[in-house]
Amino acid sequence: MRTGKQVKVTVVGLGKIGLPLAVQFARSGVEVIGADTNPAVVDLVNAGKEPFPGEAHLQEYLADVVSVGTLTATIDTTAAVAQSQVVVVVVPLFVDADAKPDFGWMDSATEAIGRGLRAENHTLVCYETTLPVGTTRTRWKPTLEQVSGLVAGRDFHLVFSPERVLTGRVFADLRRYPKLIGGLDAAGADRARAFYEQVLQFDERPDLERGNGVWDLGSAEAAEMAKLAETTYRDVNIGLANQFARFAAANGIDVHQVIEASNSQPYSHIHLPGMSVGGHCIPVYPRLYLWNDPQATVVRAARAANADMPAYTVGLAAELAGGLAGKRVAVLGASYRGGVKETAFSGVFPAVAEVTRLGGVALVHDPMYTDAELEKLGFTAYHLGDPVDIVLVHTNHADYADTTAADFPGVSVLVDGRSIMTEGGFPGVAVRVVGKPAPEGN
Repeated sequence: MRTGKQVKVTVVGLGKIGLPLAVQFARSGVEVIGADTNPAVVDLVNAGKEPFPGEAHLQEYLADVVSVGTLTATIDTTAAVAQSQVVVVVVPLFVDADAKPDFGWMDSATEAIGRGLRAENHTLVCYETTLPVGTTRTRWKPTLEQVSGLVAGRDFHLVFSPERVLTGRVFADLRRYPKLIGGLDAAGADRARAFYEQVLQFDERPDLERGNGVWDLGSAEAAEMAKLAETTYRDVNIGLANQFARFAAANGIDVHQVIEASNSQPYSHIHLPGMSVGGHCIPVYPRLYLWNDPQATVVRAARAANADMPAYTVGLAAELAGGLAGKRVAVLGASYRGGVKETAFSGVFPAVAEVTRLGGVALVHDPMYTDAELEKLGFTAYHLGDPVDIVLVHTNHADYADTTAADFPGVSVLVDGRSIMTEGGFPGVAVRVVGKPAPEGN
């Protein structure tokens, strides 16, 4: 770990992205104050204990930087900002069921930051939370100026620099991907470049013509759109794969073979189909893009196609079982993706709702959640070995790949929404895999 204290940085928001960022900065030799409104999180960080599990190396690195004093935490954002030359904002942007943005927490954080800005610090303020295009310039700039009484570009600088990492592998992703920045002016962009080059280290990327490192996109709006574009592309791609999957299965074609064949040449990059698209990013950011571009029909159609996949998959089970009325249906996986304990916009919610609507008894299993946690989410917990009529695989947890019919006494129907179950492990059971035709005899 590097040492030295050239600059003081405040990271606002110590969540699953903000805390690893704070630790990364501290490991790179700057003094960091982590600000969060949750006193329990602040206390855990100051004790050198990770407040959430599952992030590779976080506990080890956190304990290290806390022990040497390069990272401390506080609930007083304003006081922390007043001491800092750089402020990095990773406060959640909440959205409703339709992904309409709710800026409440970010507005509060921005006002607290504004109260702490000091002209003598010439503070660089970097927003990393994914935003609709134009938000940095039209929302955060006027708020910071009004609250602080200062002028952006003269007394402080404002940039947007999107986080581009996945929970569970934040430290690796920080090295792997270019750091995008976009300022309201060239001076702010220069400050941001210098800062991120100081606190990030990048892997060699010979595949990138521009090389890995800090990329200045020329404006905050371009940086905002870049983050929305890369995630919206994935949603559109998956939506196309899911539509291919439904057509292929209905016509006796294995779409997985089709996709493998198509992707064997360099101009095709079709993703894999699946039971749902969940998480904080892919289901949400296309909606943030549509917030500014409501005429984007391709984006809207893909989002609708993906949102329909849980009901479609449940429908496959109902078709095989001759209806779900009175049947016990085990939904495997509450998390939106394998190996992550997170249910944000998870397809498990619409899947359970659809099972219930069709008269089935929905039961949910997830190796990362206790019964009490599942019940708090509104589910009835299922345990491997309990009698069940139907199994739906929602999440690609590694644990499920080795399960067999013996783990589900009485099962007569299996619908694998992730194509991960062991072939041949369910003899005598009617099996369907999303994107594959029904096996002979089903």
